[in-house]
Amino acid sequence: MVTLQVERVSKLYGAFVALKEINLELGSGVYGLLGPNGAGKTTLMRIMTDLLIPSRGRVLWDGKDIHAMGADYRDLLGYLPQDFGVYPNFTAESFLHYIARLKGLDKDTARHKTSELLELVGLSDRRKRKLGGFSGGERQRVGIAQALLNDPQILILDEPTAGLDPQERIRFRGLLNHLGKDRLVLLSTHIVSDVESAADQVILLRRGEIIGQDSPGALLGQLEGKVWSVPVSPREQEDLAARYPCSNVSRQDGVTYMRLIADTPPIASAKQVPANLEDLYLYHFGGK
Repeated sequence: MVTLQVERVSKLYGAFVALKEINLELGSGVYGLLGPNGAGKTTLMRIMTDLLIPSRGRVLWDGKDIHAMGADYRDLLGYLPQDFGVYPNFTAESFLHYIARLKGLDKDTARHKTSELLELVGLSDRRKRKLGGFSGGERQRVGIAQALLNDPQILILDEPTAGLDPQERIRFRGLLNHLGKDRLVLLSTHIVSDVESAADQVILLRRGEIIGQDSPGALLGQLEGKVWSVPVSPREQEDLAARYPCSNVSRQDGVTYMRLIADTPPIASAKQVPANLEDLYLYHFGGK
């Protein structure tokens, strides 16, 4: 199996350490990159696309340094950056034709792939509309389509579901599951449920260091017996929120429930519930 290896990669900006001794080995499948703002997610992804040179370390594809591979590596790569820009006067179809030609596809292949991908992302009926009139979610779908034009073996997506409505996100999760069967997909997103639904492996990044990598189920095992559903009064809610990490507050039949993370029951009426990835995120990145 061909792999993408990140070997002892660090990135420094003066005295600031953005990434520290990152080691990863990724094969086919979907990998979710989770971490708070400033953790180094975008920096790591830009290094893995060869848009940014690491201060130390290297990235290898099938044992070859990606920087030395140059255009040969870019031919294998699809990338959607966090801030994806479009030309507002282009139609969706003409924009994808243009990007396809920049990626080296011939005219017939460009037309075929453009039609196929507009169908895949649900924009066939908008193919002749100018991008300037698209919603944020529609532009994001065009961005996903352009990343797939060259049928990449490596697909790197930085906040790909930004601006997508719930129905679009569900469609996108299905697309990720399909794409991850025969290629490497790495995505970073603040929408934890997207990672939980689609990722085979989750990578946890905090302050430029990897603090965990495993399947979602294995990572959630860290929280076994530590997540509680607690019915509360307004006074109890304020007190418990100050003492325990709270991943959710909901109301059912007029009763307020807090979802708390604690080693022991926060109060006598607390009931243990299964952990989810949002609990894990809070446990590592947002707990008190």
